[in-house]
Amino acid sequence: MAVRRLGKVLGIIGIVLLLLVVVVASYGAWTVRRSFPQTAGEITLQGLTGTVDVLRDDRGVPHVYADTPEDLFFAQGYVHAQDRFYEMDFRRHITSGRLSEMFGKSQVDTDKFLRVSGWYRVAEREIPLLSAETRRNLDSYTQGVNAYLADHSGATVSLEYAVLSLTNKSYTIEPWTPVDSVAWLKAMAWDLRGNMQAEIERSIESSIVGTARTAQLFPPYPYSRHRAIVEQGAVVDGTWDQGAAAGQQAVASKMPATPAEAVPALLRTGAAVAGVDAVLGPNGSGIGSNSWVISGDKTDTGKPLLANDPHLAPMMPSIWYQMGLHCRVVSAQCPYDMAGYTFSGTPGVIIGHNQTVGWGFTNLGPDVTDLYLEKVVGDTYVVGTTTKPITKRTEVIKVAGGDDVSITVRETEHGPIVSDVSDELTTVGKDAPNGLVAPPQGDGYAVALRWTALTPARTADAINDLDTAQTWDQFRTAASEFTVPAQNMVFASTDGTIGYQTPGQIPIREGYDGKYPAQGWDPKQRWAGYIPFDALPNVKNPDDGWVVTANNASVYQDYPYFITDDWSYGARSQRITDLVKLATSGTAKMTADTMRTIQFDTWNENASFLVPRITGAKVSGATADAVKTLSAWDFTQPADSAPAAYFNVFWKNLLLDTFGDELPADYLPDGGDRWFTVVRTLWDNPRDPWWDDVTTKDKVETRDDAVVRALDEATTELGGLQGSDPSGWSWGKLHTLTVQNQTLGKSGIGPVEKLFNRGPITTSGGGSIVNATGWAPAKGYAVTWIPSMRMVLDFSNLDASTWVNLTGASGHAFNSHYVDQLDAWQNGTTYPFAFSAAAVQAAAKDHLVLKPA
Repeated sequence: MAVRRLGKVLGIIGIVLLLLVVVVASYGAWTVRRSFPQTAGEITLQGLTGTVDVLRDDRGVPHVYADTPEDLFFAQGYVHAQDRFYEMDFRRHITSGRLSEMFGKSQVDTDKFLRVSGWYRVAEREIPLLSAETRRNLDSYTQGVNAYLADHSGATVSLEYAVLSLTNKSYTIEPWTPVDSVAWLKAMAWDLRGNMQAEIERSIESSIVGTARTAQLFPPYPYSRHRAIVEQGAVVDGTWDQGAAAGQQAVASKMPATPAEAVPALLRTGAAVAGVDAVLGPNGSGIGSNSWVISGDKTDTGKPLLANDPHLAPMMPSIWYQMGLHCRVVSAQCPYDMAGYTFSGTPGVIIGHNQTVGWGFTNLGPDVTDLYLEKVVGDTYVVGTTTKPITKRTEVIKVAGGDDVSITVRETEHGPIVSDVSDELTTVGKDAPNGLVAPPQGDGYAVALRWTALTPARTADAINDLDTAQTWDQFRTAASEFTVPAQNMVFASTDGTIGYQTPGQIPIREGYDGKYPAQGWDPKQRWAGYIPFDALPNVKNPDDGWVVTANNASVYQDYPYFITDDWSYGARSQRITDLVKLATSGTAKMTADTMRTIQFDTWNENASFLVPRITGAKVSGATADAVKTLSAWDFTQPADSAPAAYFNVFWKNLLLDTFGDELPADYLPDGGDRWFTVVRTLWDNPRDPWWDDVTTKDKVETRDDAVVRALDEATTELGGLQGSDPSGWSWGKLHTLTVQNQTLGKSGIGPVEKLFNRGPITTSGGGSIVNATGWAPAKGYAVTWIPSMRMVLDFSNLDASTWVNLTGASGHAFNSHYVDQLDAWQNGTTYPFAFSAAAVQAAAKDHLVLKPA
């Protein structure tokens, strides 16, 4: 699943001294604390029809009890606003393209792209499509948020508003709307959109080094070593039948050539996409999740166990908000009794369980975006032998401290013309290679974006229907509404049923393969529909007795529809699979403790392959001593591991030395399991051209030369960072995590960031490891994505389930629940996940009563 890095988008540098003097000295502790919510006693609110109880445990996690859906979701909105409204406000300004209203002219370019893309407009069109129940819940939630805002403003809502007022005195918090809630799903869809960047990368690299050498960098999924999620079943008469015979023949994709003249344009296109990711978080094959579910036949209790830990960008506060939502009497009129992880700003539970079933997500990563080149003639665009009118509208961007900016948004049948607000994408249109059927290029083409999330859909209904599902069939009905972002969905029930479902709107392409921008003037290059839901892979009570998903291939490659070629390569999924098999072999049974241990597993598949092959390298001196640290290593990566530190520094240098001399700077290896597979494949050809350093003109290096060089570099680098004694080296001291506030925490000014950020802390794990604390070799060892939460559900007794969040329930700096779960997250421990009324009552530390006026 994901989320949300603001990057260098704030115009606050000039207020730093004022911030330190005014906020810290003048406002002091009073300013900091006056936004802390009331969590005990009574509050009378206009809009409630009955009394609502909010019970919070010792970590501030609330459980809400009400008699009607209206009061339940009203209270959820109120409590979300108590703890997280600044986060909610920031999110809605992203999705509506209104960041400039908060942060000034630095955000105009970002707002232009978001306005042209039209996320918020699509959300507005989705509201009428939703069920009456979903609309009711959205309305009630909105009333609850606004009830909180009725009595709170500015710094009484959150400390960030006190800071914001120093440069934007005119900023006023607006009432919440149902569209604000729905629009956040568009941001999540962008964050988990699939492989646009990989397609650009593949095209650029093929033009530089040729298609054959690029194919080495995008090897086929290793089905022989890493199994797919679903390996039983087939599509029969248009419907998936899990009992039908399946084939598993892996076939490499044929990759087209890219003309050299297209490289500069494609590089700029990649930069434009990266600019959006700077606001919403990193995107790529390394960003994923783990989930798995075990049948009761293989557990010690006789009931299923389900684990989930989505991998997303670290942020303060965590993207997730833990919560329980309970009708006091569950009935057809009030069917809600669920708990789990919510999004502040959105009603319902996103990942979790109700009284009967539970579910978890990992990113499927289907190819659901395409760029279309459009030949524009005046106010029309060419399609075949005719022209069609371009649709236009005007958008006005209000800018704090500056003049309004007016833009004209143009759209074709394929989508919004994003090149109108992006110089980079305009150049893509100008420079892009045209085929024999293309019209004259002239000054270039416009570039339109086609993306499944820009078609109004009912994903918000899916959340409501998941929350109330009681059976496998009802779960699948909810999954059929989960159009975007498409997620691998695992399922378990107290009746013993387990299962898996692939959902989503996944396009069927005709006339092109999606690896190049499509030619909009060619009517044969089109989306011919979507893969039917009934044909998507799914399995109920699989023969294996378990399902493992970790962004690996969802199904064997003979599946008749194209989902994507850019899966994660399965290092995490196969490690989980192997550990599940070990824990359930013979008469052994899986336990909840073992599930939790697996979530924190740090074994490095890449090291298990490379270390036996590099320890015999011909090195000497300090490097020989350093290599000895690998001799007895078990390939795990706890924070205090010296061999993990040495291996990862070696791995970074091996990748950058081997590939960095030929690949563009923006497309250097990310170090994940695609690169595990690349290097493994190259290993048996020690004279492959990739091993050669092309910057040395008088020598052709081999694999062994590259290994010795990287080992020497690692020894020197670690010696400089952590001393000359290898026994004192520590992976965690290199591999640190700083959890940053989404806005002020990224100001670049240390004293300001210390107010809102926490860390750095040492971490274990690494990229493409089950404990997936990712890092980017070209940028150092700091953690760039993380398990954003960890959850294990026990269906023999839901009160025996456990969970942990990255930070805490509160979004208020210096609140006791701002970061009170970070230590447990860091150490791989979890907390009891109370669910029953008795367990919630026993764990309660605060009791707030919301009463109708």
